[in-house]
Amino acid sequence: MKLAILGGGGFRVPLVYGAVMGDQGSRRVDQVCLYDVDPGRLEAIGQVLRQLAEEHPDAPKVEVTTELDVALDGADFVFSAIRVGGLEGRTADERVALDLGLLGQETTGPGGLAYGLRTVPAALHVAERVAAICPRAWVINFTNPAGMITEAMQAVLGNRVIGICDSPIGLGRRAARALGHDPDRASLGYVGLNHLGWLNGLGYDGRDVLQDLIADDQLLATIEEGRLFGAEWIQTLGCIPNEYLYYYYFTRDAVTSIRGGAETRGEFLLDQQRAFYDAVAADPDSALNRWRQVREQRDSTYMKETRGEAEERDDADIAGGGYEGVAVAIMAAIARNERSTMILNVRNGSTVPGLPADAVVEVPCTVDADGPHPLATAPLAGHQLGLVQQVKAVEQLTIRAARDHSPRLALQALALHPLVDSVTTARTLLTNYKSRHPDLADLLR
Repeated sequence: MKLAILGGGGFRVPLVYGAVMGDQGSRRVDQVCLYDVDPGRLEAIGQVLRQLAEEHPDAPKVEVTTELDVALDGADFVFSAIRVGGLEGRTADERVALDLGLLGQETTGPGGLAYGLRTVPAALHVAERVAAICPRAWVINFTNPAGMITEAMQAVLGNRVIGICDSPIGLGRRAARALGHDPDRASLGYVGLNHLGWLNGLGYDGRDVLQDLIADDQLLATIEEGRLFGAEWIQTLGCIPNEYLYYYYFTRDAVTSIRGGAETRGEFLLDQQRAFYDAVAADPDSALNRWRQVREQRDSTYMKETRGEAEERDDADIAGGGYEGVAVAIMAAIARNERSTMILNVRNGSTVPGLPADAVVEVPCTVDADGPHPLATAPLAGHQLGLVQQVKAVEQLTIRAARDHSPRLALQALALHPLVDSVTTARTLLTNYKSRHPDLADLLR
């Protein structure tokens, strides 16, 4: 089978290739085509993959291209991880918000909406080319904001677009391990939107053991979310929030921490990756070793603003996710009808009452040859549903604004987001984002 990876020059692409190499099933990916608009980044990651392939004689063949239609031609699966505007765009998204005293984060709050506005047109173009060139392919979307972009692409390709994220996977696995249980045998009760969900059940050997964890302060302190939110707040909620909910529950703390830092996450990654790509261009033979070194540093500093200066993320937390493993599991389930259960971003239908049927939600699904099938979920509590409904309405306004080239809808989306405190501030945000992003100014004329 052929796998096309869009955003093929991205730093995390070798993780996907590594997971693909580990699949030894009868019908598996034997051809990987990387597509990117940046030839230099594309060649650097191509070098990393070729050097990985040298360690595995049966590794899939690697091709690179700067032509989207070439990458899509004959593809059975399309993995989309594009970043419109690169890390330079991300740093602008973050800084415009921070300069106004608002949360500056890539996917959450105004920065996430700016990123969505810039990305939806590119995602729709990709969806249209998939429909024209490989209409039977399945699209696995990791492009952020993942829920919003998945929903936009589904308007063209329907349920053949599946969104994935590593945050809920990591949370569930950490929770199971904290109780001494095998994460692979646990079933997760999880519901919400991408980067906005709650673990409200943890099935093991026929019983829900989540409250055993929530009731134990010492066990909670062994997982990232327990240290992040504190046992008292988790016990008050009666469930464990996704780590990104820190930005909603502790907004002032997060903004203060980010503004007090020497640089934003985007600025850190921009400097780190510039150094990486420049070094590989100068010494291609060092590509794989350099990538491994940089990856270790990148993982250990993930969401650093939510922890104390001296506190490091432990190895179990870092290893707890694994979106690349989910991507391969989806491909195996569909291609070989290997029925599997995982948390995915999919069309709601009637899964989460109170949300539109066409809304993309993040819930457990079973996946087989026909694709994902959402499982029944526990109802959201009132405060959860209210937040989810508001953020989903904002996401859908953002999609419409980008699709219809509407500054009015873009302003409405910014003003209605729960992390933006004034319509006046929303107007300033929109003006400043258009100033920092000429492509956004052209889109919203």
